[in-house]
Amino acid sequence: MVDYVIRVHASPLEIDQEAWDGLLQTQSHATPFMRHAYLSALHASGSACADTGWEPRFVTLHDDAGLASAAVLYVKDHSMGEYVFDWAWANAYQQHRVPYYPKAVVAVPFTPVPGSRLLARDATARLTLVQAMVEASRQWNLSSLHLLFGAEEDVAACEQAGLMLRHTVQFHWNNSAEGYADFDSFLASLSQEKRKKIRQERRKVSDAGVTFRHAEGAAISQRDWDFFYSCYERTYLEHGNAPYLSPDFFQRMAHTMPENWLLFVAERDGRPIASSLIAIGSYPAMGGEPASATGLENVAYGRYWGALERVDCLHFEACYYQPLEWCIAKGYQRFEGGAQGEHKMARALLPVKTTSAHWIAHPEFSDAIARFLEREDTGTANYMDDLNARTPFRKEQA
Repeated sequence: MVDYVIRVHASPLEIDQEAWDGLLQTQSHATPFMRHAYLSALHASGSACADTGWEPRFVTLHDDAGLASAAVLYVKDHSMGEYVFDWAWANAYQQHRVPYYPKAVVAVPFTPVPGSRLLARDATARLTLVQAMVEASRQWNLSSLHLLFGAEEDVAACEQAGLMLRHTVQFHWNNSAEGYADFDSFLASLSQEKRKKIRQERRKVSDAGVTFRHAEGAAISQRDWDFFYSCYERTYLEHGNAPYLSPDFFQRMAHTMPENWLLFVAERDGRPIASSLIAIGSYPAMGGEPASATGLENVAYGRYWGALERVDCLHFEACYYQPLEWCIAKGYQRFEGGAQGEHKMARALLPVKTTSAHWIAHPEFSDAIARFLEREDTGTANYMDDLNARTPFRKEQA
């Protein structure tokens, strides 16, 4: 039995960056969003902190060799910015005059990207970490603990600890096994209907006089970052919400993680009119044989977009076709399009099951939610079957 020292941190800044990132690099499904710099920027910029309803209580386990496991845990008084929706659960609690908030969430704020959530040296440390967080949630009198978009080993540890599983669907694009030669060769793999639709959509953008340029890493200028934020902010305000992320957060990204960002800018008549920001990273391949000669898998993540002018199909061009064309040219293996969006299938982003894990303190509500999840899981499985039957690829490619 390993004797761990358990610590709870009120800020990611309290945790040694080298130790955290060193542990992250050993995980099977690392992403840029679990880097110490990313989490610290969320906190220091005021985007995810106690004032915005994301109170950090990061949990770490230590042994004689140092940091053995770690998790991003937030105590929350709302369910915004999570993308695994539990509004119905909260409403049921309210109807029975039982408090649902505060609750604990193990997730990267505002980031529905599957990946490692429980950074651990081994399976024992990972399971002990889950058990420690459940016990802490009890002691803090929280209604529940939710781990969102976890990696397979995270889910396995949660299931072993008695948490309930919930499945949702995202849409991801995968390069061909040999790597598409160019965008036209990718289009050639699709059904005639889908090829025609994509070409029509791209033509509408080009006929409107819109061209694109992209900048990567340190080549993204301060003017580009400022323009991007004006687009990002406009999109949120048009939907009646303030943006989750502050300008300071993106400034921190430009200075601490420039290598993880790719910006596309749409221009017309020499003026920028829209932009999309893509995260990029190279990490150990997920299972099976390595996806490249280096043993790393190159992945791009669709994250944010906005436009100052309306052009038909501009969203599809900025958020899908330009990034996919770039991924093909650069030999990237995968492009993750983010949460939800069945329309993404027409652009060859295929359904992928994602998993969250849930511990509910109240016994009666735990039983009720377990029955709900059983019914929902059947519906999700049927939905996946239906989606997979509607492949966008040519029959001989499917």
